[in-house]
Amino acid sequence: MEYGEFPLSDKEFSRIRERVYRIAGISLSDAKRTLVISRLSKLVRALGLTGFSAYVDYLEARGNADDDQNFVNALTTNLTRFFREDHHFDHLVAHVGELMENRPRVRGGRPRLRIWSAGCSTGQEPYTIALCLLDAFPELKRWDFRILATDIDSNVVAKAATGVYPVSELNGLSRERVALFEKAGPDTIRIPAAARQTIAFKLLNLIGPWPVKGPFDAIFCRNVAIYFDKPTQGVLFNRLGQVLAPGGFLYIGHSENLQAVSSGFRLVGKTVYQRKAVSDARDAA
Repeated sequence: MEYGEFPLSDKEFSRIRERVYRIAGISLSDAKRTLVISRLSKLVRALGLTGFSAYVDYLEARGNADDDQNFVNALTTNLTRFFREDHHFDHLVAHVGELMENRPRVRGGRPRLRIWSAGCSTGQEPYTIALCLLDAFPELKRWDFRILATDIDSNVVAKAATGVYPVSELNGLSRERVALFEKAGPDTIRIPAAARQTIAFKLLNLIGPWPVKGPFDAIFCRNVAIYFDKPTQGVLFNRLGQVLAPGGFLYIGHSENLQAVSSGFRLVGKTVYQRKAVSDARDAA
């Protein structure tokens, strides 16, 4: 046990599990005990409390919105990188290419394209989306093209909004992909302004109310549902289907699968799902 960590009883762990499930939908397994101890001990110590029981008591009786946000931030995991599962971006480019050929121009306005990165972490995913599409289709700068990027963790949303990363983030990328980024300093890179300006970063709890209506032409929700139980996954994917445009695509993580939790999609590629027509989804139910 590291210095400053507190012991965690079964009862305390149960209270913490129940609270994070209720607030964020996160289902903590027994294997996460060490993570809970390590991450929450820092908050317990900062508040000058005696242990985890006192901490949960504090959250329930006196905690404010910032305390709840810190609690959730501590228990979320953020692992991402640029061009992760790059077959998704190849598929997206092909999809957007078809949309651009067939989407009618709006009288007095610009053609519309909307994409949602749900669970955007520190921003590598939505920035990769923007960089890929603007590189493939420079004419998108004349479209009404916007990417919504959301996460439940306020710290990673703030980090993502800066658009600045260590140069080590480019390790393993091809020369062509590295050329999409700008050099910001000796050891840092920056997302070009054209890509940054397409993205709106927002704090959002996926199991809470959504101040978004869509429709989105594509949604990325990758490696998010793995932290939810099956009933919560079903609710989430059904809600995503409701804001996805007919025929739009949903991209999920490599260890995730919709087939057991939602009948509103058809599998069309490796972890790529297409929203079914309403009649198709009704027949499959």
